[in-house]
Amino acid sequence: MKSRAAYESGLDRFNRIGTVTNWTFHLIFILLALACLVPVLVVLSISLTSEDSIRHDGYRLIPAVFSGEAYQYIARQGQMITRALGVSVLVTAVGTVLGVVLTTSMGYVLSRPNYKLKGLLTWVVFIPMVFNGGLVSSYYINSNLLGLKDSVWALILPLAVSSFNVIICKTFFRSTIPDALIESAEIDGAGQLRIYCSLVLPISLPVLATIGLFLCFAYWNDWFQSMLYIDNQNLYSLQALLNSLMSNVDALAKNASSMGISYAELVATMPKESARMAVAIVIVVPVAIVYPFFQRYFISGLTVGAVKG
Repeated sequence: MKSRAAYESGLDRFNRIGTVTNWTFHLIFILLALACLVPVLVVLSISLTSEDSIRHDGYRLIPAVFSGEAYQYIARQGQMITRALGVSVLVTAVGTVLGVVLTTSMGYVLSRPNYKLKGLLTWVVFIPMVFNGGLVSSYYINSNLLGLKDSVWALILPLAVSSFNVIICKTFFRSTIPDALIESAEIDGAGQLRIYCSLVLPISLPVLATIGLFLCFAYWNDWFQSMLYIDNQNLYSLQALLNSLMSNVDALAKNASSMGISYAELVATMPKESARMAVAIVIVVPVAIVYPFFQRYFISGLTVGAVKG
């Protein structure tokens, strides 16, 4: 009886410790979620606050004076905002599709054990993760040798393939696609391209979604490529436009003449802080809408590709 009572006492103590541990982790994750959510709510609040209220009361989580002036102003800049949105959508769509095709095909090739150049090309892919040629050489190659200056391809090609994504694909294919499945298809007379397109890709949705999301976020949030290679304002993306707003509150006023009003009048009437935050919200919303649909594939693909092998 004594040993049974001691066992039950130990079990109760273990359950209490487990409960405390679970609540501790719940609290930690709630705090981390709030750390990610609160800045977005602050940005949304500022975008819905009048400029006079921001000047007098500063930033607040709950606006002192609600105003849709910033979003009305963005709506009035329809031509510029629409053009920038179109550039962002085009670059993100084309870049994501191109990047997924190139990354997964390279990862599949490197995952095949009988590929003769596997060792060499694996080092070629791995070395850029540790060392790179630097910004000057990249700029020279993209601008002078490839002639991508002031071209939409300057926003797409530099980000299409990364060593990290290729290694994720290689690990996923190596650990998930059985060699026997590939060999049986080869015995039936299928070529490597047929095997890859008809057999491998249909059962690789997790890694496709993972790489697609990585690329989609990278393209959608990128402004650095625009800063390096784009001088033509007609090729500005939403992120480049937001960066211009952050560094120069008068950036939107550059189109004053085309709108039939004076530069001074536009600068005097434009909402500055709230307009910046409104553009940031416009940029964040599409990603926030798309992500939940791919979350399941994203988590499973990232876990398999990063842990196994």
